[in-house]
Amino acid sequence: MMLTTIGLMSGTSLDGVDVAMIETDGKRVKAFGPSGYRPYTKDERNLLRQALTEAVDLAERDARPGILREAERAVTIAHAEAIAAFTAQNRITCEDIDIVGFHGQTVLHRPERKLTVQIGDAAALAKAIHIPVMHDFRAADVAAGGQGAPFVPVYHRALAQSLEREGPIVVVNIGGVSNITYIDGNDTLIACDTGPGNALLDDYMVRMTDQPFDCEGRMAAQGMVDVAWVMRALELPFFALQPPKSLDRNDFASLKLRDMPPADGAATLTAFTAEAIARIVPLLPKEPKSWIVAGGGARNLTMFRMLRERLQPATVEAAEALGWAADAIEAQAFGFLAARGLKGLPLSYPATTGVPMPMTGGIIARP
Repeated sequence: MMLTTIGLMSGTSLDGVDVAMIETDGKRVKAFGPSGYRPYTKDERNLLRQALTEAVDLAERDARPGILREAERAVTIAHAEAIAAFTAQNRITCEDIDIVGFHGQTVLHRPERKLTVQIGDAAALAKAIHIPVMHDFRAADVAAGGQGAPFVPVYHRALAQSLEREGPIVVVNIGGVSNITYIDGNDTLIACDTGPGNALLDDYMVRMTDQPFDCEGRMAAQGMVDVAWVMRALELPFFALQPPKSLDRNDFASLKLRDMPPADGAATLTAFTAEAIARIVPLLPKEPKSWIVAGGGARNLTMFRMLRERLQPATVEAAEALGWAADAIEAQAFGFLAARGLKGLPLSYPATTGVPMPMTGGIIARP
Protein backbone atom coordinates (compact mmCIF):
# COMPACT_ATOMS: atom_id res chain seq x y z
CA MET A 1 0.00 0.00 0.00
CA MET A 2 1.31 3.42 -0.95
CA LEU A 3 1.56 6.04 1.79
CA THR A 4 1.85 9.80 1.49
CA THR A 5 4.55 10.93 3.89
CA ILE A 6 6.28 14.13 4.89
CA GLY A 7 9.87 13.95 6.07
CA LEU A 8 11.60 16.58 8.21
CA MET A 9 15.33 17.01 8.61
CA SER A 10 17.36 19.47 10.63
CA GLY A 11 20.99 18.56 10.04
CA THR A 12 24.27 19.02 11.86
CA SER A 13 25.05 22.15 9.84
CA LEU A 14 22.33 23.97 11.87
CA ASP A 15 20.99 25.88 8.87
CA GLY A 16 17.29 25.12 9.16
CA VAL A 17 14.47 22.62 8.64
CA ASP A 18 14.03 20.81 5.32
CA VAL A 19 10.54 19.49 4.48
CA ALA A 20 9.68 17.05 1.68
CA MET A 21 6.69 14.97 0.64
CA ILE A 22 6.90 11.62 -1.14
CA GLU A 23 4.56 8.79 -2.06
CA THR A 24 6.08 5.44 -1.13
CA ASP A 25 5.43 1.91 0.04
CA GLY A 26 8.74 1.93 1.96
CA LYS A 27 10.50 -0.02 -0.79
CA ARG A 28 10.32 2.26 -3.77
CA VAL A 29 9.28 5.84 -4.41
CA LYS A 30 6.19 6.15 -6.54
CA ALA A 31 6.22 9.96 -6.71
CA PHE A 32 8.15 12.95 -5.42
CA GLY A 33 6.03 15.71 -3.95
CA PRO A 34 7.04 19.29 -3.25
CA SER A 35 9.77 20.30 -0.83
CA GLY A 36 10.30 23.33 1.39
CA TYR A 37 12.69 24.95 3.83
CA ARG A 38 12.41 26.95 7.02
CA PRO A 39 15.77 28.56 7.91
CA TYR A 40 16.81 28.91 11.52
CA THR A 41 17.19 32.52 12.63
CA LYS A 42 20.59 33.72 13.86
CA ASP A 43 19.27 33.57 17.46
CA GLU A 44 18.03 30.00 16.95
CA ARG A 45 21.40 28.95 15.51
CA ASN A 46 23.20 30.52 18.46
CA LEU A 47 20.85 28.72 20.85
CA LEU A 48 21.54 25.39 19.10
CA ARG A 49 25.31 26.00 19.23
CA GLN A 50 24.97 26.54 23.00
CA ALA A 51 22.90 23.34 23.22
CA LEU A 52 25.64 21.39 21.40
CA THR A 53 28.18 22.65 23.94
CA GLU A 54 26.01 21.78 26.95
CA ALA A 55 24.99 18.36 25.54
CA VAL A 56 28.58 17.08 25.82
CA ASP A 57 27.95 16.36 29.53
CA LEU A 58 24.64 14.48 29.04
CA ALA A 59 24.50 11.00 30.54
CA GLU A 60 20.75 10.34 30.00
CA ARG A 61 19.19 10.59 26.56
CA ASP A 62 15.93 12.07 27.91
CA ALA A 63 17.55 14.70 30.14
CA ARG A 64 17.05 18.32 29.08
CA PRO A 65 18.92 20.47 31.61
CA GLY A 66 19.28 24.23 31.25
CA ILE A 67 19.60 25.52 27.72
CA LEU A 68 18.68 22.13 26.21
CA ARG A 69 15.05 22.51 27.30
CA GLU A 70 14.88 25.94 25.66
CA ALA A 71 16.57 24.60 22.51
CA GLU A 72 14.15 21.65 22.32
CA ARG A 73 11.20 24.02 22.47
CA ALA A 74 12.73 26.19 19.70
CA VAL A 75 13.36 23.13 17.51
CA THR A 76 9.78 21.89 17.99
CA ILE A 77 8.28 25.29 17.15
CA ALA A 78 10.52 25.65 14.07
CA HIS A 79 9.39 22.25 12.78
CA ALA A 80 5.71 23.03 13.43
CA GLU A 81 6.12 26.33 11.56
CA ALA A 82 7.91 24.54 8.71
CA ILE A 83 4.99 22.09 8.32
CA ALA A 84 2.38 24.85 8.59
CA ALA A 85 4.04 26.94 5.86
CA PHE A 86 4.65 23.90 3.64
CA THR A 87 1.08 22.59 3.81
CA ALA A 88 -0.39 26.08 3.30
CA GLN A 89 1.83 26.84 0.27
CA ASN A 90 1.05 23.50 -1.35
CA ARG A 91 -2.65 23.37 -0.37
CA ILE A 92 -2.17 20.12 1.55
CA THR A 93 -4.54 19.16 4.37
CA CYS A 94 -3.56 17.08 7.39
CA GLU A 95 -5.90 14.34 6.08
CA ASP A 96 -3.73 14.06 2.94
CA ILE A 97 -0.71 12.88 4.96
CA ASP A 98 -0.43 9.40 6.48
CA ILE A 99 2.69 9.96 8.60
CA VAL A 100 5.39 12.57 9.27
CA GLY A 101 8.99 11.43 9.81
CA PHE A 102 10.61 13.75 12.40
CA HIS A 103 14.34 13.33 12.91
CA GLY A 104 14.86 16.16 15.41
CA GLN A 105 18.13 18.01 15.99
CA THR A 106 21.10 15.86 16.97
CA VAL A 107 22.98 17.43 19.89
CA LEU A 108 25.04 14.40 20.95
CA HIS A 109 26.00 11.17 19.22
CA ARG A 110 28.07 8.75 21.32
CA PRO A 111 27.22 5.22 20.15
CA GLU A 112 30.15 3.74 22.09
CA ARG A 113 28.21 4.80 25.21
CA LYS A 114 24.93 3.61 23.62
CA LEU A 115 23.84 7.24 23.65
CA THR A 116 22.36 9.34 20.84
CA VAL A 117 20.32 12.46 21.60
CA GLN A 118 17.99 14.25 19.17
CA ILE A 119 16.03 17.13 20.65
CA GLY A 120 12.48 17.94 19.56
CA ASP A 121 9.15 17.11 21.23
CA ALA A 122 7.32 14.74 18.87
CA ALA A 123 4.15 14.61 20.98
CA ALA A 124 3.86 18.42 20.95
CA LEU A 125 4.59 18.47 17.21
CA ALA A 126 1.90 15.86 16.46
CA LYS A 127 -0.66 17.92 18.44
CA ALA A 128 0.35 21.11 16.64
CA ILE A 129 0.13 19.67 13.11
CA HIS A 130 -2.72 17.12 13.67
CA ILE A 131 -0.78 14.32 11.89
CA PRO A 132 0.87 11.21 13.42
CA VAL A 133 4.61 11.74 13.86
CA MET A 134 7.24 8.99 13.77
CA HIS A 135 10.40 9.93 15.66
CA ASP A 136 13.36 8.50 17.58
CA PHE A 137 14.63 6.56 14.57
CA ARG A 138 18.15 5.94 15.90
CA ALA A 139 17.50 4.74 19.47
CA ALA A 140 16.76 1.06 18.78
CA ASP A 141 19.84 0.72 16.58
CA VAL A 142 22.17 2.26 19.19
CA ALA A 143 20.60 0.24 22.01
CA ALA A 144 21.34 -2.93 20.01
CA GLY A 145 25.01 -1.95 19.65
CA GLY A 146 24.82 -0.19 16.27
CA GLN A 147 26.41 3.14 15.38
CA GLY A 148 22.97 4.73 14.94
CA ALA A 149 24.19 6.40 11.73
CA PRO A 150 24.08 6.90 8.85
CA PHE A 151 20.37 6.23 8.40
CA VAL A 152 19.72 7.43 4.85
CA PRO A 153 21.35 4.48 2.95
CA VAL A 154 18.12 2.54 2.38
CA TYR A 155 16.71 5.63 0.67
CA HIS A 156 19.88 6.18 -1.35
CA ARG A 157 19.52 2.59 -2.57
CA ALA A 158 15.93 3.23 -3.70
CA LEU A 159 17.10 6.32 -5.61
CA ALA A 160 20.16 4.64 -7.14
CA GLN A 161 18.19 1.62 -8.33
CA SER A 162 15.96 3.94 -10.36
CA LEU A 163 19.04 5.05 -12.38
CA GLU A 164 19.57 1.56 -13.82
CA ARG A 165 23.32 2.07 -14.22
CA GLU A 166 26.25 -0.21 -13.57
CA GLY A 167 27.67 -0.16 -10.05
CA PRO A 168 29.26 0.25 -7.71
CA ILE A 169 27.65 3.65 -7.14
CA VAL A 170 28.49 5.80 -4.11
CA VAL A 171 26.14 8.51 -2.88
CA VAL A 172 28.06 10.97 -0.73
CA ASN A 173 26.09 13.37 1.44
CA ILE A 174 28.06 16.40 2.61
CA GLY A 175 26.18 17.99 5.50
CA GLY A 176 27.80 18.95 8.81
CA VAL A 177 29.39 15.48 8.69
CA SER A 178 30.06 13.64 5.41
CA ASN A 179 28.70 10.14 4.88
CA ILE A 180 28.63 7.67 2.03
CA THR A 181 26.36 4.91 0.81
CA TYR A 182 28.02 2.23 -1.35
CA ILE A 183 25.48 0.45 -3.56
CA ASP A 184 26.33 -2.53 -5.75
CA GLY A 185 23.15 -4.17 -7.06
CA ASN A 186 20.47 -5.38 -4.65
CA ASP A 187 22.78 -7.24 -2.32
CA THR A 188 25.58 -4.90 -1.27
CA LEU A 189 24.71 -1.87 0.83
CA ILE A 190 27.55 -0.38 2.90
CA ALA A 191 27.47 2.97 4.65
CA CYS A 192 29.51 5.07 7.03
CA ASP A 193 30.52 8.56 7.98
CA THR A 194 33.79 9.54 6.28
CA GLY A 195 34.79 12.57 8.32
CA PRO A 196 33.96 16.25 8.46
CA GLY A 197 31.48 17.71 6.01
CA ASN A 198 30.78 21.42 6.25
CA ALA A 199 30.90 21.68 10.07
CA LEU A 200 34.57 22.66 10.50
CA LEU A 201 34.45 25.00 7.52
CA ASP A 202 31.16 26.62 8.60
CA ASP A 203 32.40 27.15 12.16
CA TYR A 204 35.63 28.65 10.78
CA MET A 205 33.73 31.02 8.48
CA VAL A 206 31.54 32.19 11.37
CA ARG A 207 34.63 32.81 13.50
CA MET A 208 36.76 34.49 10.85
CA THR A 209 34.27 36.32 8.62
CA ASP A 210 30.92 36.28 10.48
CA GLN A 211 29.47 34.51 7.42
CA PRO A 212 27.52 31.25 8.07
CA PHE A 213 29.31 29.32 5.27
CA ASP A 214 31.70 29.68 2.32
CA CYS A 215 29.23 30.52 -0.47
CA GLU A 216 30.02 28.36 -3.53
CA GLY A 217 33.53 27.82 -2.09
CA ARG A 218 34.58 31.31 -3.20
CA MET A 219 36.78 31.97 -0.16
CA ALA A 220 38.52 28.58 -0.46
CA ALA A 221 39.07 29.16 -4.20
CA GLN A 222 41.30 32.13 -3.35
CA GLY A 223 43.42 30.26 -0.78
CA MET A 224 46.36 27.86 -0.60
CA VAL A 225 45.90 24.44 1.03
CA ASP A 226 48.18 23.63 3.99
CA VAL A 227 48.86 20.09 2.74
CA ALA A 228 50.99 19.15 5.77
CA TRP A 229 48.10 20.07 8.13
CA VAL A 230 45.63 17.97 6.10
CA MET A 231 47.98 14.95 6.14
CA ARG A 232 48.47 15.24 9.92
CA ALA A 233 44.70 15.52 10.50
CA LEU A 234 44.16 12.37 8.43
CA GLU A 235 46.41 10.44 10.82
CA LEU A 236 43.57 10.43 13.37
CA PRO A 237 42.56 6.78 14.05
CA PHE A 238 39.01 7.26 12.69
CA PHE A 239 40.17 7.41 9.07
CA ALA A 240 41.75 3.94 9.13
CA LEU A 241 38.69 2.26 10.71
CA GLN A 242 36.69 -0.12 8.53
CA PRO A 243 33.04 0.81 7.93
CA PRO A 244 30.51 0.98 9.45
CA LYS A 245 31.61 3.94 11.58
CA SER A 246 29.99 7.19 12.62
CA LEU A 247 30.86 10.58 14.03
CA ASP A 248 29.53 13.38 16.17
CA ARG A 249 29.55 16.85 14.57
CA ASN A 250 32.12 18.04 17.10
CA ASP A 251 34.54 15.11 16.90
CA PHE A 252 37.12 17.20 15.05
CA ALA A 253 36.62 20.40 17.05
CA SER A 254 40.03 19.93 18.72
CA LEU A 255 41.82 20.35 15.36
CA LYS A 256 43.18 23.88 15.21
CA LEU A 257 44.64 25.64 12.19
CA ARG A 258 47.78 27.70 12.62
CA ASP A 259 47.47 31.45 12.01
CA MET A 260 46.88 31.93 8.30
CA PRO A 261 44.82 34.14 5.99
CA PRO A 262 41.12 33.18 6.11
CA ALA A 263 41.19 32.07 2.44
CA ASP A 264 44.01 29.61 3.21
CA GLY A 265 42.10 28.30 6.24
CA ALA A 266 38.95 27.79 4.14
CA ALA A 267 40.95 26.06 1.39
CA THR A 268 42.65 23.78 3.93
CA LEU A 269 39.41 22.72 5.63
CA THR A 270 37.69 22.18 2.26
CA ALA A 271 40.59 19.96 1.15
CA PHE A 272 40.41 18.04 4.44
CA THR A 273 36.74 17.19 3.79
CA ALA A 274 37.45 16.10 0.18
CA GLU A 275 40.51 14.05 1.13
CA ALA A 276 38.65 12.36 4.02
CA ILE A 277 35.92 11.27 1.56
CA ALA A 278 38.54 9.89 -0.85
CA ARG A 279 40.17 7.93 2.00
CA ILE A 280 37.16 5.60 2.15
CA VAL A 281 37.87 4.14 -1.33
CA PRO A 282 40.52 1.58 -0.24
CA LEU A 283 38.14 0.38 2.51
CA LEU A 284 35.35 -0.51 0.03
CA PRO A 285 34.93 -3.94 -1.66
CA LYS A 286 35.41 -2.52 -5.17
CA GLU A 287 36.44 0.85 -6.57
CA PRO A 288 33.29 2.88 -7.30
CA LYS A 289 32.45 3.66 -10.95
CA SER A 290 30.39 6.73 -10.12
CA TRP A 291 29.88 9.17 -7.25
CA ILE A 292 26.76 11.25 -6.67
CA VAL A 293 27.20 14.28 -4.41
CA ALA A 294 24.29 15.57 -2.31
CA GLY A 295 23.89 17.90 0.66
CA GLY A 296 25.11 21.46 1.13
CA GLY A 297 28.62 20.49 0.04
CA ALA A 298 27.33 19.83 -3.49
CA ARG A 299 26.97 23.61 -3.93
CA ASN A 300 30.56 24.28 -2.81
CA LEU A 301 32.22 24.44 -6.24
CA THR A 302 35.74 24.32 -4.78
CA MET A 303 34.93 21.17 -2.79
CA PHE A 304 33.29 19.64 -5.87
CA ARG A 305 36.38 20.35 -8.00
CA MET A 306 38.67 18.83 -5.33
CA LEU A 307 36.49 15.70 -5.21
CA ARG A 308 36.55 15.33 -9.02
CA GLU A 309 40.35 15.56 -9.04
CA ARG A 310 40.75 13.17 -6.13
CA LEU A 311 38.26 10.49 -7.24
CA GLN A 312 39.38 10.06 -10.86
CA PRO A 313 38.77 8.03 -12.99
CA ALA A 314 35.30 7.60 -11.43
CA THR A 315 32.65 10.08 -12.52
CA VAL A 316 31.50 12.65 -9.95
CA GLU A 317 28.07 14.22 -10.46
CA ALA A 318 25.83 16.50 -8.42
CA ALA A 319 22.58 14.85 -7.31
CA GLU A 320 20.60 17.70 -8.86
CA ALA A 321 22.13 16.95 -12.28
CA LEU A 322 20.31 13.58 -12.08
CA GLY A 323 17.00 15.23 -11.27
CA TRP A 324 17.26 14.45 -7.55
CA ALA A 325 16.20 17.23 -5.17
CA ALA A 326 19.63 17.50 -3.54
CA ASP A 327 18.49 19.80 -0.73
CA ALA A 328 15.51 17.58 0.04
CA ILE A 329 17.09 14.10 -0.06
CA GLU A 330 17.56 13.75 3.71
CA ALA A 331 14.05 15.08 4.41
CA GLN A 332 12.61 12.71 1.78
CA ALA A 333 14.59 9.91 3.40
CA PHE A 334 12.89 10.41 6.77
CA GLY A 335 9.49 10.29 5.07
CA PHE A 336 10.65 7.03 3.44
CA LEU A 337 11.96 5.71 6.79
CA ALA A 338 8.66 6.59 8.47
CA ALA A 339 6.84 4.44 5.88
CA ARG A 340 9.32 1.59 6.45
CA GLY A 341 8.90 1.91 10.22
CA LEU A 342 5.11 1.74 9.90
CA LYS A 343 5.47 -1.48 7.88
CA GLY A 344 8.09 -2.99 10.21
CA LEU A 345 10.77 -3.00 7.48
CA PRO A 346 14.47 -2.61 8.41
CA LEU A 347 15.88 0.91 8.72
CA SER A 348 19.48 -0.17 9.33
CA TYR A 349 21.67 -3.17 8.58
CA PRO A 350 24.92 -4.75 9.84
CA ALA A 351 26.91 -3.14 6.99
CA THR A 352 25.36 0.32 7.39
CA THR A 353 25.46 0.88 11.17
CA GLY A 354 27.14 -2.27 12.55
CA VAL A 355 23.95 -3.42 14.22
CA PRO A 356 23.95 -7.22 14.81
CA MET A 357 20.88 -7.84 12.61
CA PRO A 358 18.60 -5.74 10.36
CA MET A 359 16.67 -3.39 12.66
CA THR A 360 13.45 -1.51 12.31
CA GLY A 361 12.79 1.47 14.55
CA GLY A 362 10.88 4.66 15.22
CA ILE A 363 8.16 5.54 17.71
CA ILE A 364 4.79 7.02 16.77
CA ALA A 365 3.35 10.09 18.52
CA ARG A 366 -0.32 10.59 17.71
CA PRO A 367 -2.14 13.94 17.68
